[in-house]
Amino acid sequence: MSRTLLVFGARNLGRSIARELSADGWKAAGVARSEETIASFRGDLPDALGIVADAGSSEDVERSFAETSERFGSVDLVVDAITASPRGTFGGGSLAEAPADALEPYVHELLPGIFNVLRVGSRILAEQGHGTIVQITGGSARRGMAGRGPWASAAFATRALVQAAALEGREQGVHVALLIVDASIESDKTPGRLRGPAEASTSEQDVARAVAYLESQSPRAWTHELQITPRLDRWVP
Repeated sequence: MSRTLLVFGARNLGRSIARELSADGWKAAGVARSEETIASFRGDLPDALGIVADAGSSEDVERSFAETSERFGSVDLVVDAITASPRGTFGGGSLAEAPADALEPYVHELLPGIFNVLRVGSRILAEQGHGTIVQITGGSARRGMAGRGPWASAAFATRALVQAAALEGREQGVHVALLIVDASIESDKTPGRLRGPAEASTSEQDVARAVAYLESQSPRAWTHELQITPRLDRWVP
């Protein structure tokens, strides 16, 4: 019996995750804000369900779950791969030089979308009595970094929300996990930015494999937080 993935943020990383899991027999639904992105998603995955919706809207998130369930039945795996659309420097820039609205794209735009997916997803999967939610975020969920304070404020909050959802979900048979990608991701967006050996970055396929690993875990050994770090990445505990 095939299982169903619902991925929010189906433009880049989310689409790759859907592609990888579809190759393993999963049914997939992808959510993105633009018609253009969803048309491209359907072009890559003709059997998938494409949904134009904004995770920042509670009604849109409810509709995304409803349409997926109507098309495929229950939702077995929810992946949230939405990202911010930063204005100016990624991460918000130096605090001393950041504009007054540097928090906007992270705290007031990205975070409500993450909250909606976790909130609605936790309720619907609990009603089913099973399912996995994987929230993807970056290394700023682990530590604040110079030049990325505004982004870290949302990433730290994301970590706290996932921890709360994980504790609440366990009693309902729902596995909630935070996947921290503490790495640059090789993709169509980054061909000119990544230099050096491949093991200094990660790939979208590796992230998809990590998602599949989290979903496959036995309830006797659930991981609630998993961090991806390339072998050659310079990282701190």
